[in-house]
Amino acid sequence: MAMSVGGKGGGGGRRGGRRGGGRGGPIADINVTPLVDVMLVLLIIFMVAAPMMTSGVPIDLPQTQAGALNAQTQPITISIKADGQVFLQETQIDVAEIAAKLQAIATTGYNERIFVRGDGKAPYGVIADVMSRIQEAGYKNIGLVTQQQTTDH
Repeated sequence: MAMSVGGKGGGGGRRGGRRGGGRGGPIADINVTPLVDVMLVLLIIFMVAAPMMTSGVPIDLPQTQAGALNAQTQPITISIKADGQVFLQETQIDVAEIAAKLQAIATTGYNERIFVRGDGKAPYGVIADVMSRIQEAGYKNIGLVTQQQTTDH
C-alpha cells in the first residue's frame, strides 16, 4: 500500500486536518461545555443540601398546634438535648455562660430573636433555667421552637 506524503488526506500538508485557513497555528477555541455541566451539577447539589443544614444538634421537638413563624433574619438558636446538654447554635456551652455568649454574638442588641429548642424529654428545670438566664440578660424576644402537631389521633 502506497502512502502519499503531503497529499490531501495525509494531514501533514499545509491544508490537511487543520482549521484556521492554513496558517498552522494552535486552535484558540475554549470548550466551556464541561465547565457549565460541572457548575450546574454543583448548583443542584447545593440547592438540595442547603435546607438540610439548618441546625446541627439532633433533638426530638415536642408538637403543638401553633403555626409556623414568618422570619426574615436568622435567629440565634439555643438547643437543649434530652440529657440536659445546652448548645448555642452548634457549640456546646455551660448554662452559666449563656448571657455572656449571647451579648458577644447578638447583632441587633437586646432586640435579637432567640429561639429555644428543647427536646421533648429534656428536664423542664434546665429549659426554665436557660430561658430565665436569657431574660435576665435583657433579651425580650424569646421563642420556643416546636413541631406542628399532626392530626392523627
